[in-house]
Amino acid sequence: MNKKIENLIVKFLTKEANLDELQQLEIWINNPENESLFFDYIKTNTFINMITSKHDKKSAKANILRRIKQEKNSFYRTAWKSNFVKYAAAVVVITLLTTTYLVNISPSEVQIESPSVITNNIQIGTDKATLTLNDGSTIALEKGKTYQNKNIKSDGEQIVYESKKKKTTTIDYNYLTVPRGGEFFLKLADGTQVWLNSESKLKYPVAFETGKTRTVELIYGEAYFDVSSSTHHNGSKFKVYNKSQEIEVLGTQFNIKAYQNDSNIYTTLVEGKVSITAGTKNQILRPSQQSNLNLDNASLSVAEVNVNSEISWKKGIFSFRRKPLNEIMKVLSRWYDIDVYFVNPELEKEGFNGIIGKDQKIEDILKTIKSFGVIKDFEIVNKTVILK
Repeated sequence: MNKKIENLIVKFLTKEANLDELQQLEIWINNPENESLFFDYIKTNTFINMITSKHDKKSAKANILRRIKQEKNSFYRTAWKSNFVKYAAAVVVITLLTTTYLVNISPSEVQIESPSVITNNIQIGTDKATLTLNDGSTIALEKGKTYQNKNIKSDGEQIVYESKKKKTTTIDYNYLTVPRGGEFFLKLADGTQVWLNSESKLKYPVAFETGKTRTVELIYGEAYFDVSSSTHHNGSKFKVYNKSQEIEVLGTQFNIKAYQNDSNIYTTLVEGKVSITAGTKNQILRPSQQSNLNLDNASLSVAEVNVNSEISWKKGIFSFRRKPLNEIMKVLSRWYDIDVYFVNPELEKEGFNGIIGKDQKIEDILKTIKSFGVIKDFEIVNKTVILK
């Protein structure tokens, strides 16, 4: 399958596809010559809940085409709101990924015996964070709780800083810390939007000093930035600092992944242009490029990547492309706030492809991994997952 069609499928799953792209995908799926390619892709790239109802290929194809038709109809009904689908910050619920649409494996090949699961309190991640004010006081932000002061508003799912129109000469800093099992949306005083992933911490000014470079610091974790253009701020640049690199924003949207204890920092450009400086090295990124700063040897490399896959966490799904199981479990451990133990260290190297909704229970994900033979069994004890 060519990359263009793979990108269309991912954009469809993340509800990023426009009307023209939906039509292209519909035509491609309806072409009998592409049927085997399509089902091979779904089988090897999508987590399928094997324990639910058994659908054949025709049912799978019909269900997916029905979903495409619904998406197309929504464009026709709300054409004047076309940007809503692209920019909505709400978590996307991917029904396609939580219901079985095809099973290209015979029942005898699917293991459905019950694993050893002791009653656990593992919760699906949600919107939550801790706000630290300039005076050191902290406020817990979470669903169902509101917070407001003179220039900050939070409904428990996001926090928004109001723009100060008067000239600012002193800078007060706040910190937003997102724990394991959380995520949060932040709108800075200059209008820049930031999505923080689990186990992340951002330092930023309450208001930006007029005429000076706007700077924030990603202390650790992962963040997606949609930066307010310098043309709206008298030409003021925007920079992001984190660990051993500095990013000067020459465009708009990019993602930084710089977790604690990780030896690599990944910066992925979605739109515009950014300049990365690490020590004496400098690199300008173009859209669909990702830089990799290796902290062990200080090397800086650049590669072309599938952007939709890299930033899918922001849209309510996890997309794993040729990832080893230890990397997959590292991501899941942050979202579900769990510890993972491999009985056999060799399991860590097992590769797996998948697209899963972030609203699924960890048990269901593990059952699916098991059904594909990647692991023999698993056990959950309190908040620890043991893979066998």
